[in-house]
Amino acid sequence: MKNHRNTIFYLVVTGGFSALIYWILGMGKGLEVHKKFLRPVVENGHWNDFIDSMSLNLHHPLAILLAQIVTIIVVARFFGWVFRKIGQPSVIGEIIAGIVLGPSLLGLYFPEFSLSLFPVESLGNLQFLSQIGLILFMFVIGMELDLKVLKNRAKDAIVISHASIVIPFALGIGLAYFVYFRFAPEGVAFLPFALFMGIAMSITAFPVLARIVQERGIHKTKLGAIVITCAAADDITAWCILAAVIAIVKAGTFVSSLYIIGMAMAYVLVMFFVVKPFLKKIGELYGTKDNLNKPVVAIFFLTLIISSYTTEIIGIHALFGAFMTGVIMPDITKFRNLFIEKVEDVSVILLLPLFFVFTGLRTEIGLLNDPYLLKVTGFIILVAVVGKFFGSALAAKFVGQSWRDSLTIGALMNTRGLMELIVLNIGLDLKVLTPEVFTMMVIMALVTTFMTGPALNLINYIFNTKDVGVLDEIPNGNKYKILISFGNNEKGKSLLRLANSLVKKQKETSTITAMHLTLSDEVHSYNLEEYEKDRFLPLLEESKMLKQEITTLFQATMDIEANISDIANSGDFDLLLVGLGKSIFEGTLLGKVLGFTTRIINPDRLIDKFTGKEGLFENSPFDERTRQIISKTKMPLGILVDKELQVVNHVFIPIFIAEDAFLMDYAQKLIYNSNSHITVLDVNGHVNTNFVLKSAIGSLEQKYPKNISLVNDKIIKKEFLAKQDLMIISIESWKALVDSRSIWLSRVPSVLIMKH
Repeated sequence: MKNHRNTIFYLVVTGGFSALIYWILGMGKGLEVHKKFLRPVVENGHWNDFIDSMSLNLHHPLAILLAQIVTIIVVARFFGWVFRKIGQPSVIGEIIAGIVLGPSLLGLYFPEFSLSLFPVESLGNLQFLSQIGLILFMFVIGMELDLKVLKNRAKDAIVISHASIVIPFALGIGLAYFVYFRFAPEGVAFLPFALFMGIAMSITAFPVLARIVQERGIHKTKLGAIVITCAAADDITAWCILAAVIAIVKAGTFVSSLYIIGMAMAYVLVMFFVVKPFLKKIGELYGTKDNLNKPVVAIFFLTLIISSYTTEIIGIHALFGAFMTGVIMPDITKFRNLFIEKVEDVSVILLLPLFFVFTGLRTEIGLLNDPYLLKVTGFIILVAVVGKFFGSALAAKFVGQSWRDSLTIGALMNTRGLMELIVLNIGLDLKVLTPEVFTMMVIMALVTTFMTGPALNLINYIFNTKDVGVLDEIPNGNKYKILISFGNNEKGKSLLRLANSLVKKQKETSTITAMHLTLSDEVHSYNLEEYEKDRFLPLLEESKMLKQEITTLFQATMDIEANISDIANSGDFDLLLVGLGKSIFEGTLLGKVLGFTTRIINPDRLIDKFTGKEGLFENSPFDERTRQIISKTKMPLGILVDKELQVVNHVFIPIFIAEDAFLMDYAQKLIYNSNSHITVLDVNGHVNTNFVLKSAIGSLEQKYPKNISLVNDKIIKKEFLAKQDLMIISIESWKALVDSRSIWLSRVPSVLIMKH
């Protein structure tokens, strides 16, 4: 009875009170006789009532906004993926996604759908949300600027940076002189129009530039340090100039704007000499903690909002206040990282794409329907490239850089990206730029950002050099070279133990290289060195315990899987070891449905379908990441399914097919270097019928009779499997094992899947 007491109580309470509710509602219906209803009850049928209700819900402002956000994020991520695949920053793809969803494409060919998804009355909500996203993004950009870098390398960088601003600024004002009469809005004086054209030509996209420098592996070189410093100085100077330009535009005349500029200067002084020391004290108190409590977070976000509000009221735009708050954040790496992680995901993934689409809705490519307008667009692009690219390059050459480095600096400083769009949207909001000029300048921003990668490749080709990247650090010589690529520290340590067990007694004739790649949009230029140190510290400690020297490689990249394969192939390694990635679709019914859907629409799968590679991985037991590494790697590959691998004393090698003979090479290495005991299971009787297999195992039995056992039993007892440290199996046999749902999969502690 005790076991059923709770059930009985539950049924009595819920049943009894449900009956009471039903009785009260029935009695209440009798009170409706003398009441007038706001909406007359029309008998349309229950289905029609449901359809009308659904229609009202679909047209509710919140429902429209949520549908817009879903569409924007999906399309932006897709285009970002496409452009990463062709070696371009994902920000270009996201900008293109905005234009595609705007009147230039979706509105042109599907006007009814475009109008239902982006009705005019909903654009205000989209704009405000995108502005919040920009405020958070500029806060992050301010935090990513390391002012210590400016102090240490200010001399040359300031010369290059300011030359890269003043030259395109002057050319932009010169261009404004020729296009003012035809393109300036009615009632806008020449001064504000010319200043906006000048500042639009002068902007460099610091975030995009920093990502490119990281992706090309030149962030640790002298050139990388100079260009990052130039971009940081450029960012600060350009935003200060922009604040002054906005003040002049809003005030109407230069003299009137002096009041606004004076207030802005007072605001900057208060931020640096009052607010910054206060925030620094908080940073010193909480900077060593792994998490920040809510009151501390509230103080910093309140500072951000008050700062943005102040600059908006002064008249120099809220974004400047957000940027300044980021700059004065406590100079403690861990503290800044915590805030960047809190803010960046929401701003970059959720809110920033809204800004791209809002920009796309304002960009009407159809306005440029005249050859003359296309010529003007081309001339704008030419002036922008000449001013920024060659202006920066000439200044770099003047301060003593080589022609190659000077042109590289010019190409990188010519990157405009998102920062240009922010300036252009401000100009359009202030009605200083017409929709025509806005569209031309958006195209210029896209072209100058898109050309950065190809320009760098061309410069390297002309000077017959390559980017100084991780490949230069790979040790040379006729040694047995193992490359381990790890994502997290625990997998990295297991891979290192495995690699060490293969070369333990051959350290003079072998090398182990540990590599960690991270997505370029997940690591920040501010904490790059700290991030690298944290990633490799556990591995370096493990290598000391194993008395095994390792070389470390770190790189930010747009495509981790492709770069793992490229570095392994071009580095002339003898073996690549990786950990098996876990699929996000494992373990739940919803996960299986999502996984099936993703396999259908996954862009990589579609590419494999067209190139004929899909059949190789049909019903593949590997996750998408590992599948790509397998398909692109042209060398021996080991995939570790890790279950806390500590030692490799007992190893189990099942032989399913004759081609598994190559596994004996690894058996020999383990016996010689780690004195491992190898148990070979002849599943299908290939050892006696295949000469290569028979000879390999016979040779091992002769040399190491105590270290190798050959068994023919197809049924392996679970007690035996539990004693094994590792099972080594070929990739073809692993697929067969997975398909057969063998009990081995759950009972063997760790598995090394080998591709010959």
